[in-house]
Amino acid sequence: MLAKAANADVAEVRQGLPVGAKQLEAFFADDKAQGDAAAAKEALNNARGRVQDLRTAKSTFFLLADKNGLILRSDLEHDGLASKNLFSAFELKAATTGKYVEARGSMPEAAGVRGRSDGQWTAATPVMKGAEVGGVYATGWSWSAYAYRLENQLRSTVKSEASAAGTREPLVYVYVVVDKEAYGAPISPEVNAKAVKDSGLLGRASGESVVDAAQEIEGRDFGIALKRVPALGADVAIAVVRSET
Repeated sequence: MLAKAANADVAEVRQGLPVGAKQLEAFFADDKAQGDAAAAKEALNNARGRVQDLRTAKSTFFLLADKNGLILRSDLEHDGLASKNLFSAFELKAATTGKYVEARGSMPEAAGVRGRSDGQWTAATPVMKGAEVGGVYATGWSWSAYAYRLENQLRSTVKSEASAAGTREPLVYVYVVVDKEAYGAPISPEVNAKAVKDSGLLGRASGESVVDAAQEIEGRDFGIALKRVPALGADVAIAVVRSET
């Protein structure tokens, strides 16, 4: 269920971002507007508001950057991304050659959690200025914030199913596994993340298979299940940690 949701979330961005870029051509056609933070924010809001896939996208940030990767403005309330270089954190420079591109990396200002490391999945597409690329339109989500979204979705489903069956609701956590890291919701136990990383399940998973293992965590029995999600990138998977209550 969660892997299917992730595939749909990525599809929204892939379909919507190039359409949203069309809405931004007028902004990049006006050289003065690019130095106006208010105009950039308005352009960002309008572009997302006019495209259904972007309105429902699970992104935690949208941003505009110039051809050199300098971020002009993001839609974050406290815009710590402005004036940072997008290409320094993510391999998205191909967008300046006219291509839609996805990448993952880490920019602290886009983190969804404090006090521990986080990373982001990103996508970028060119915004044309006549026959040339005028700038870049990008979006993405932090892994921790995305794990939180999936965890809420899973808990809602589990709660409904347990209620309908008259059974006790299990304890569940969701982690996004990226290479050797496991990112959980902001308040999820780090000991669970370590258990997911140490389980070796990512190495066992291939194709559409779901792999699992029983593991004791701080004296309590848990089950861990994991499935790769290629849409999010190579060696990216979703893991569920579950214990009966």
